Amino acid sequence: TTIKFSIPQSDIVTMKVYNILGQEVQTLINREMNAGSYELDFDASHLSSGVYIYTITTGSYTASKKMMLLK
Repeated sequence: TTIKFSIPQSDIVTMKVYNILGQEVQTLINREMNAGSYELDFDASHLSSGVYIYTITTGSYTASKKMMLLK
């Protein structure tokens, strides 16, 4: 799965994946990144089919998106 996102300014970026119960499944990114657009390959082969939420946090900005994983 490819997740696309943009960062307006350089900052520490954290992206995590949670299951529908709110339990953290995996941390995809936790590092400083420069401003720009990015594509992140998410290997979900170890996860079961279902609905997952991923969050991206940078400084004062946080966004959450829902994704459906089908195998």
